[in-house]
Amino acid sequence: MHANVYLPEAFLTEMANILPSSLNMEDFIAACQRPLRKSIRVNTLKISVAQFLARAAEKGWQLEPVPWCREGFWIDADESSVPLGNTAEHMAGLFYIQEASSMMPVSALFQADDVFDSVLDMAAAPGSKTTQIAAKMDNHGVLVANEFSASRVKVLHANIERCGVRNAALSNYDGRVFGGWLPEQFQAVLIDAPCSGEGTVRKDADAMKNWSKQAVLSIAETQKDLIESAFHALKPGGVMVYSTCTLSLEENQQVCHHLRDTFGDLVEFDSLADLFPNADKALTEEGFLHIFPQVYDCEGFFVARIRKLGSSVAPEVKKRLGKFPFNKASNKIEQEIANQLKETLGVTLPENSQVWLRDNDVWLFPSALEPMLSEFKFSRMGIKIAEAHKKGYRWQHQVATALTNGSEANCVELSIEEAREWFMGRDVRPSEQSGKGEVLVKYANDVIGLGKWVGNRVKNGLPRELVRDKNLF
Repeated sequence: MHANVYLPEAFLTEMANILPSSLNMEDFIAACQRPLRKSIRVNTLKISVAQFLARAAEKGWQLEPVPWCREGFWIDADESSVPLGNTAEHMAGLFYIQEASSMMPVSALFQADDVFDSVLDMAAAPGSKTTQIAAKMDNHGVLVANEFSASRVKVLHANIERCGVRNAALSNYDGRVFGGWLPEQFQAVLIDAPCSGEGTVRKDADAMKNWSKQAVLSIAETQKDLIESAFHALKPGGVMVYSTCTLSLEENQQVCHHLRDTFGDLVEFDSLADLFPNADKALTEEGFLHIFPQVYDCEGFFVARIRKLGSSVAPEVKKRLGKFPFNKASNKIEQEIANQLKETLGVTLPENSQVWLRDNDVWLFPSALEPMLSEFKFSRMGIKIAEAHKKGYRWQHQVATALTNGSEANCVELSIEEAREWFMGRDVRPSEQSGKGEVLVKYANDVIGLGKWVGNRVKNGLPRELVRDKNLF
């Protein structure tokens, strides 16, 4: 129990004033004091839900479906010796540890058979929703993942890399720039807005230590700027989801109403009544979901789905991009790279990507990104697949994480002891095996990295930031 969770009296008064008549404060406080149930989302870029369920059963994991996300499950697993984050399945990118309610915004964005070729995730770190979007897109099109905090971009990239995302372009800006810099560029936008975090006390007992009504109102003004920017960046006919992990009307309903007051008939609210069974328990009169923690036994959350019915006049900006440091590879060079990759590792370049060069580095960009390259400065685009040298190409780790499916012939299979050594950054000596050149490394039929044969030893190619040192599977 989190009986020591801090809930300021002024906050409780605010909640009492907005709590629906069907709910009561005693249940609200009791829910806030209960620890969250742990939940995970299967990464379908790496494994199907059915395959994952079979693996989970073998490990004795008890899974309960999250009703609003078909890839999401509450999980009951013995973590006394190995935390979920240090399991082989997690390190191979087969699942993401994600709070159940935070799966809802992406489920609300991608409804029925929605297919989007260009998506903006305006506040992306640490990457739970970004990787969820990429899986919904099946790595097609382009996903722009923006994060204002420079220190969090590194974590965002690490999660994108682990989960095999290759259609993302990362940026590091205040989200308010998108409306002017990339007006009407995206078919879909997710703005999981920075907020006061009133719904997060179940995972952080001190989340409300600095809460004040003044802070809520101040944050709401920023949220209004962000939602306007997101709306300008959205194509006519496009869909936007606005979400927060907070409960106040000022940061939720009132921000959405501000958008409609600003853009009038261009704004339409889509009802989320049919998003999942019993969604009506949290439905507002506008069709938003305003989720108090006792309703579905999850974090407090808010989700709104908004449609843009026509074109808007974006703010004018002066652009100074500087020289773009990449050059698009010629058809001849791209074919040469594709042939060598196929010959050495048995890996095929995806059709929806383009090869770009920067000095000796070889990058793979999503094809749908090209129109934006002259309009916006990104911090990282696509994946780095190789470094050129005199004798050809030295392949990079993301070839293994983002371009393989496990059926490649040039693989070496590790035992559990060897796989542990691998994830600790050490070279391995697979029993009675030897070879030469670069090789894909597998454990339990999952590609976990890229190595190079040196006699009967495979030299470890795991990036330093992915190395673990203890409590492995």
